[in-house]
Amino acid sequence: MTINLTEYPLLANINSPDDLRTLDQKQLTQVSNELRHFLLHSVSKSSGHFASGLGTIELTVALHYVYNTPFDHLIWDVGHQAYPHKILTGRRDQLHTIRQKEGLHPFPWREESEYDVLSVGHSSTSISAALGLAVAAEQEAKNRKVVAVIGDGAMTAGMAFEALNHAGDIKKDMLVVLNDNEMSISENVGALNNHLAKLLSGSIYTGLREGSKRLLSNVPPIKELASRAEEHLKGMVVPSTFFEELGFNYIGPIDGHDVNGLVNTIANMRNLKGPQLLHIATKKGKGYQQAEQDPIKYHAVPKFDHTETCLPKSAPSLPTYSAIFGDWLCKVAEQDSQLAAITPAMREGSGMVQFSQRFPEQYFDVAIAEQHAVTFAAGLAIGGRKPVVAIYSSFLQRGYDQFIHDVAIQDLPVLFAIDRAGIVGADGPTHQGAFDLSFMRCIPNITIMTPSDERECQLMLNTGYQLNSPAAVRYPRGCGNGAELPSIDETIEVAKANMVRTRANNPSTDSKIALLNFGTTLAEAKIAADALNATLVDMRFVKPLDQAMIQSLAADHDYIITVEDNAIAGGAGSAVNEYILSQGISKRILNIGLPDSFIKHGTQAEIHQELGLDSQGIIDKVKSFIA
Repeated sequence: MTINLTEYPLLANINSPDDLRTLDQKQLTQVSNELRHFLLHSVSKSSGHFASGLGTIELTVALHYVYNTPFDHLIWDVGHQAYPHKILTGRRDQLHTIRQKEGLHPFPWREESEYDVLSVGHSSTSISAALGLAVAAEQEAKNRKVVAVIGDGAMTAGMAFEALNHAGDIKKDMLVVLNDNEMSISENVGALNNHLAKLLSGSIYTGLREGSKRLLSNVPPIKELASRAEEHLKGMVVPSTFFEELGFNYIGPIDGHDVNGLVNTIANMRNLKGPQLLHIATKKGKGYQQAEQDPIKYHAVPKFDHTETCLPKSAPSLPTYSAIFGDWLCKVAEQDSQLAAITPAMREGSGMVQFSQRFPEQYFDVAIAEQHAVTFAAGLAIGGRKPVVAIYSSFLQRGYDQFIHDVAIQDLPVLFAIDRAGIVGADGPTHQGAFDLSFMRCIPNITIMTPSDERECQLMLNTGYQLNSPAAVRYPRGCGNGAELPSIDETIEVAKANMVRTRANNPSTDSKIALLNFGTTLAEAKIAADALNATLVDMRFVKPLDQAMIQSLAADHDYIITVEDNAIAGGAGSAVNEYILSQGISKRILNIGLPDSFIKHGTQAEIHQELGLDSQGIIDKVKSFIA
């Protein structure tokens, strides 16, 4: 893809922030306009995160103009908003490759650029990392500056407040920019967010302030008194009090789309001592009307025609696992008022929009607070409700202690609907659901299920919901295969595998192969089993295992092959290995799954093929193993 750089006379000559800093400040408005148009044209042709970057154009320009990056450290929280940062830091001509295999990483990534100080992907880590860098910079004594940019959505996570509390206590020099666009991916929730939004956008404070200034401006003694009254009023109604109580010098809110105002304010704050917080107000999707009006829809976009008024409609396809889960929630809620569905700020991604609208009293969005989500579910369970926690695999990692301490130890009936399990594709290492089977399998009291298709998924959700103990159903990103769904009352026997294919007796081959599949790799495993004349079993349960099935297969086969879309280390295959060893059975075993490395971005199909998790890869691995 080529973009005509003659349309961007200033941006075309910015190959690093050093080039930006040679410009006159008066030119920054034009730079911002060119940057916004470049981002619009590039992402519309390549796909990727969109609305967040449009909202941070002026801030990105101002920060790189004022600070001596990369010597000064600039950290972007999450990184959805960092596309403009990538454009200004030498990656303009590669932006069209973002999120594609071998292309630019979707988030700031240390291996990619010296300007990417912290590799990110999950929210609310920026202030903690910036504080560590600030401590190191003070010891280094080279006057290195540290800035963290965090959105108001990421500020709903407890980790951000832990970092603010520590930073205010130890008083290191650092700047936190709170980018307040009243959005994360979904709408922000929470009492603090609502309080700040109402106060800062309301007319009471601004009307009192501006009205009193006009009325009293010509009466010097009263003007001074009014100024003091304004400070008192400000202390009562704006977040300065909150952040200053934590030890920060608070400035704002200011217009986050006034690049010259930002430059002037940030330049003034650059040399202030101690922790500083600059609160800016921005519009997610700024400069593209459709994204401004629907920033959730335009958070991440496919390729689209930016001259049209809406995104292209995707071709008709089978329902996604997320949609199937959302429909299941609604069906259960129609019959059971004790159901309580919980999401950590991922209503859209987890397929819960319809449920949230139809059953608002049974729906709980706890904001970006996975730890709280899990323990909140524990409390609901103790109180007699039937909680279902809908959570991405890689986000559940953040609630691991609570999973053990507050749910499993107490053997509480909490069902975890684990979305985005296995390879997720374009979001890369921070989002691959590679580890959930491994980190859950070692926890007592839990039942772990791996559906092979959407029918199995709903059967397992039914089963887990009716168990009086912790349960997890893990399913991938993407669509099912069109299997007919069961009723919501239909369940399956715990620890019972399905025999899918029995090998044919063939005297011409001595290889008696048994494939044990866990999850939605079943379709590819079936193709491989047909080609290898192998027995194929859909194991369904990782914990507890169908031990009788394993015993039977081990008795009748020479080779046991396990297949899963999870890390081999500690995963479902490891569970099979452990059982076979514990029984003193001598058998050759091959585990096929994800390797002991962090898996980069690309499409799911590309990565599965590269890692040998497609049918041909399974065939090749088995033949090589036997040979």
